[in-house]
Amino acid sequence: MSAERQDAQGIDERMPGRQRRRRRIWTVVILVIIAFLIAVCWVGLRAITVKDGLVQSQDLISEIQGGGDVDDALPQLSESAASAGAAASDPVWWVMEWVPVVGDNLKGVRLAAQSLDALVNGVAVPVMGDEDSTGSITERLLDATDDQATHITELADGLESVSKSPFLVSVVREGVDQVDEVMSAAAPMIGVLPKLLGGDGERKYLLVFQNNAETLALGGSAAAQTLVKVDEGSIAIGAQGDSGNYQNGVAVDVEVPPNAIQLYTRYLVDHINTSMSRPDFPTAAKIMRAWWQRDIADDEIAGVVSIDPLALGRILKATGPIELASGEVLSEENAVSLLLSEVYGRWDSYKEPELVDGFFADTAAAVFDKIAAGDFDLKDMLWAITESASHGSVLVWSDDEQVAEAIEGAKISGVLPADNSNVTTMGIYFNNSNGSKIDYFTETATTATAVCEADTATFTATASLTLPLTQRQAEALPRYVQSMTFGARFRDWIFVYGPPGTTLADATFNGDEVSVMHRDIDDLGRPVVAFEAWFDPGDSVDVTATFVGGDDDYGPLEVRTNPMVRGAKPVVTDGCSG
Repeated sequence: MSAERQDAQGIDERMPGRQRRRRRIWTVVILVIIAFLIAVCWVGLRAITVKDGLVQSQDLISEIQGGGDVDDALPQLSESAASAGAAASDPVWWVMEWVPVVGDNLKGVRLAAQSLDALVNGVAVPVMGDEDSTGSITERLLDATDDQATHITELADGLESVSKSPFLVSVVREGVDQVDEVMSAAAPMIGVLPKLLGGDGERKYLLVFQNNAETLALGGSAAAQTLVKVDEGSIAIGAQGDSGNYQNGVAVDVEVPPNAIQLYTRYLVDHINTSMSRPDFPTAAKIMRAWWQRDIADDEIAGVVSIDPLALGRILKATGPIELASGEVLSEENAVSLLLSEVYGRWDSYKEPELVDGFFADTAAAVFDKIAAGDFDLKDMLWAITESASHGSVLVWSDDEQVAEAIEGAKISGVLPADNSNVTTMGIYFNNSNGSKIDYFTETATTATAVCEADTATFTATASLTLPLTQRQAEALPRYVQSMTFGARFRDWIFVYGPPGTTLADATFNGDEVSVMHRDIDDLGRPVVAFEAWFDPGDSVDVTATFVGGDDDYGPLEVRTNPMVRGAKPVVTDGCSG
């Protein structure tokens, strides 16, 4: 041993124990600091990869939403999402998430990256498929969602939690909020899709076709129905029904509040065509299910789905034109006019109802065969369903608790909000009350205003209806299109629902034969005023209802109304929210 080392050892042995411990502590601290700095540098490098991947993913998603080619963009999106997700899954990154303040930002970025990776590479890529893919789109969708449902639900819960952190810097918060919005909508539906697609056994759904030419609050006359069977992602059509198969005049056994019967009469439950009169799809769905189970077959029905020709036109954008049994071609351009107008000029629906009903049944079968085979563009189909749901042209109900929770609060549920916390909703509905098919031609407009002064909130809604036909044009229409009882003279019932917690203050109208039918009935937790309006070709009528409330917090004002063939977009002036 050298003299220098012997001297150092001697000094160390003579050093007090406290000093030796202090020296070791400082050595450990220095090593920890060095390790921390290395970890920071490492995470910083990984963060660059994550950032690049997220930015590229968001750009590609925006490109797809703007109409870009999915087939071209998806491989790039898959690569960028996978890169970001993998970089953020690094063990060192996870350890650094425990650092106060900074950790919440790292966790938010990781969850956002992993969420995009799960949605794109876990669901979108397998469903969109490639040349090696097998099975229909619905079968691939079942496999993908069954595999990813739990993982995506956990990511969505984590994102929701971290989004509430007060420590997120602006750029991270913006990204987290964007992905959180997507995940909060996607996760519940992905969670229930395996069940909906028959992953745990065959499920039967009642598909109801509404006729907007005979408008009602939820869409229109509901005279055609189809039983749809789903098993392991495979879809097949079962029995079909129309108004001739039902015991009209004999009420189905469904519990409906007395106030709803007061507003909509017994026709709500004893005539199948008018089952959609009340603006609450759970009510209509239970009534429709009861009609089917009593008069067609005692099937166990897991849910009811409603669709109208307006939605069908959008869906045909995804499927492309479809050749019908009649030899003609149904397309997005002619679906509405063919199904809601032209068909009534071909056959007399009073003398040959079986021909009209058969045409509708053949059309439904042709479209559904195309969808069941997965022969459609997925991006366009998602657009068609989303756009139709936002307008009330696609509605879904199920008494399955998980499914009900997944669609709760969404417009596709066909339920008016119970309070004003998130949105202040007014309902304005036109109900054809004389059995005509004139609403292919009627034009409607709706407006709503909110004014808050002192401790009072005032909400005003106006509904306008015009029939832009001459008397001669109306009299030349097929008898089935005209009023069943009154010929070329028509009648609508117009219902205006105020926001929850308000009271009706005033109800006024313009028109030669307009009156107030009801003004003292509450329905669905809201005050309601009902007008009766008679009108002739060339006439215009409008009605106005005013409601008042206290100084509560009101969410943004919106209008819910019928999906009309020629309905103008609601005009809203909001002076209360924000």
